Amino acid sequence: MVRVSFAKSRVAGPQPVAPVSFAGPFAFAGHEWRISESRAVYWPAESALLVADLHLEKASWFATRGAMLPPYDSRETLERLQAAASAAGARRIYCLGDSFHDAAGPERIEPQARAVLAQLARAHDLVWIAGNHDAGVSDGLPGTIVPELLVAGIALRHEAEPATRTPEISGHFHPKLRISVRGRHISRPCALVAGERMILPAFGTLTGGLEADAPPILAALRPARAVDAVLAAGGRALRFPVWRG
Repeated sequence: MVRVSFAKSRVAGPQPVAPVSFAGPFAFAGHEWRISESRAVYWPAESALLVADLHLEKASWFATRGAMLPPYDSRETLERLQAAASAAGARRIYCLGDSFHDAAGPERIEPQARAVLAQLARAHDLVWIAGNHDAGVSDGLPGTIVPELLVAGIALRHEAEPATRTPEISGHFHPKLRISVRGRHISRPCALVAGERMILPAFGTLTGGLEADAPPILAALRPARAVDAVLAAGGRALRFPVWRG
């Protein structure tokens, strides 16, 4: 059975943004990459920051269905994205799908979050890749919206394509690694690397996740024979074996 865990909400009110640092480098698809504890990945060769699954306006989506959550998730997510892009010195930001929780999200975004988004657009080139949640978003977003993209021979898309022969970076699955540290079981968002394919962790504040070795993830990465988790800890990019076929 696939276990799904949900991150505790830190959005009882606007929260201060923690300083961001990037660990690494780690190797993938012939390039060097860095990863932050904030769940962003930096690509120095392209001066690009990559994130996935922001799920902006998730709280307001739940509110339309009678489930009231603190309405600060978009602002916190975008402020964390702003801090990560600034710390990396990125020129461009690639958002790999499900940037909004639904296609009407851009219409509901509150003024403070909209202001942060405008600041991001002024400082960086924003590229939005459509996901399954935000397919159909066309208005109200600064930057470029594309279904997927090929950059330096690496495909950037929302959901991994099984058996693809092209190096690929995707999101969609919100992978988390469950590990035991000093007798305590903890779960941390992680990137997954399988050969020349990588799945990013979910960046959004209100996002859950699948365990890194969940069957849907392994199926999406087939025919990989090895899957490793990569996460930042103590200033290093740590790599853990997740699955071996």
